[in-house]
Amino acid sequence: MISNSTFSTKSLTRAGIIGAVYVALTLALAPLSYGAIQVRIAEGLTLLPLLFPESVYGLTIGCLIANLFGNGVLDIVFGTLATFLAGILTRVFAKKLKKDWLKISIGGIFPVVINALIIPFTFYALSESFIFYLICVGQIFLGQALSVYLVGTPIYLAIKKGRTKIRP
Repeated sequence: MISNSTFSTKSLTRAGIIGAVYVALTLALAPLSYGAIQVRIAEGLTLLPLLFPESVYGLTIGCLIANLFGNGVLDIVFGTLATFLAGILTRVFAKKLKKDWLKISIGGIFPVVINALIIPFTFYALSESFIFYLICVGQIFLGQALSVYLVGTPIYLAIKKGRTKIRP
């Protein structure tokens, strides 16, 4: 996953911009971005590892910074870990697929499912109610699916189309 091109000035700049956009979107839409019921619009950016390997790092750092304003230490640690793991899996499993609809479908599974299983743990650990955990899994799953597929798909397609026009 890491190559010399991953650490070029261009790729580091891109990772920084992705991280900054993630933080800005999360904080600007804070009432939606935090809590057991959330639709973190910035999660639409989690399809970017399909296009840019360095976006895994940008998303991870962006999530870490955004989570500093969120739900406490468990969210900072496990939320950031979930984003990193989802980014790596999205990149590894979907990068070899040729059709965009398959890349989006497969690539989006990882941020949706991983976050749906891990993020509710940060609330469950505090409440100690397994029923509450299961309810949170469903709520986070729905919010993630909305963000990744309804927001992320147009972002992915627009960037891919823009890259195609730039490159002959």
